[in-house]
Amino acid sequence: MIIDVHNHYFPPAFVDAVRSGESAFRVTEDADGNPVLHSPGDYNVLVPGHRDLEHRTAVLDDAGVDRQLLTFTAPGTLVESPERGAELARVVNDGLAAAVANSGRYLALGHLPLHHPEAALDELDRCLTELGLPGVMLFSNANGVPLADERFLALWELGERHDAVFYIHPTYPVGVEAMQEFMLMPMVGFLMDTTLAAAHLVYAGIPDRFPRTRWMLGHLGGAVPYLAERLDRGYEAFAGSREHLSRPPSEVLKEFYYDTVNFDPASLRLAIEFAGVDRVLAGSDYPHMIGSIPKMLGSIRALELSARDEAKILGENAARLLGV
Repeated sequence: MIIDVHNHYFPPAFVDAVRSGESAFRVTEDADGNPVLHSPGDYNVLVPGHRDLEHRTAVLDDAGVDRQLLTFTAPGTLVESPERGAELARVVNDGLAAAVANSGRYLALGHLPLHHPEAALDELDRCLTELGLPGVMLFSNANGVPLADERFLALWELGERHDAVFYIHPTYPVGVEAMQEFMLMPMVGFLMDTTLAAAHLVYAGIPDRFPRTRWMLGHLGGAVPYLAERLDRGYEAFAGSREHLSRPPSEVLKEFYYDTVNFDPASLRLAIEFAGVDRVLAGSDYPHMIGSIPKMLGSIRALELSARDEAKILGENAARLLGV
């Protein structure tokens, strides 16, 4: 079984709601008639794979991918006012749940309006109970507020009661002002912000405090596998870095899951060496311009792992994590 855990879907009802109501997004169309969703400093071209499940299913059939874990994408509803963001998050989650219910092909993680913590808690509860989703995708910060902030503590408490999956995906990075040229925001800033979010959560003791929660990191964890040794040195050197931790950060981070949206086999080998083959999950970033299902498959197969280990990364690990 092949399960792609990192890909993105825009429920059509969300696009309709943005077109017809108040929104920080602006919608245009490209030369091919695709909606283009403009947000401050960024845009997403919503090609058919982003919004048409029938088209997406045909792509998966051609590629030999059995299932996908659908998620929304940055900047999500964080660019809206808190109240409007909460409204649109419900629209998104209803659309994700409908995609799951209408096909045996798809799983999904919900979306939270993190800039409205009370509404985010309500929506997390709805996703885990009413909608039956295994967890949610979180952005790496909430308009500059770190995920380790105490205002999000109730989310982790609720997630712990449900053995929830929390998947950290980057959004506008802290310090984005220095990333305006050359698409540096997605190329560099996204990866650094994921790394920062993960390190902050670990040093704050959140994963250790809520051990039943499962954490996933997008884009191979940003720079986590590469910087883990330095995080341990900080733990050894600085008393403040040990305040909420009783073990080195790398030990905690090795319990996270890492998707393979880094199509360099050498980088994949580093992540496997760091976290172990049981913690690495196939991901494509489909259908973003920078994503690729063929590169996802090719980079994993280029590792020349045993058939058993390759099967784990391609789908078995995700199946276990998501209860498939």
